[in-house]
Amino acid sequence: MSRLFDPKKIDKLNNPTRLEMIPPGHIWKIVNPAKHTDMVEIGAGTGLFSKAFQKLSGEGKTIAVDISEIMIDWMQQNIVPDNPDIIPIKTDGKTLPLLNESADFVFMITVHHELEDPKGILAEANRTLRSGGKILIIDWNMKDPEHGPSPDIRCNPDLVFRQLQSAGFHDITINKSLENFFIVFAEK
Repeated sequence: MSRLFDPKKIDKLNNPTRLEMIPPGHIWKIVNPAKHTDMVEIGAGTGLFSKAFQKLSGEGKTIAVDISEIMIDWMQQNIVPDNPDIIPIKTDGKTLPLLNESADFVFMITVHHELEDPKGILAEANRTLRSGGKILIIDWNMKDPEHGPSPDIRCNPDLVFRQLQSAGFHDITINKSLENFFIVFAEK
């Protein structure tokens, strides 16, 4: 079974219910990234959360990284025309094609369980973040096996905590304020 999201199900990524289940304003208050933030979304899909967080940030740019050419093309056609501060970039899934210390905030929404090499991507996120920058990981908890990915591939927030420690992050916080998801964030 593949861990990767099937691009043929692209409509699921644009379902407004996702913004109700993972409310961007709630997340923004918890993580409290700096205003005027340069951001990177890893596994951006259709850019739903890139767009929401870009609006909350007010300034800066958002690099929307994804491994799927279909997703990159979709964002170019449907997001970028009205949101020029969102820049879709294709990745190989192992590296972030970004400069060192080029972002203030890196985030992944329901992507961590898909990563082939979580430690490698977290090291890349650390490299990409400026000092004091923050990383946010939101993924499916084990409560609702009917929605989201198979329980076999879901990850535990304690594992994510340890992976962030190994990648050099500190002030790591696990937050369980969402019904179906866990939130883990940390600082470089």
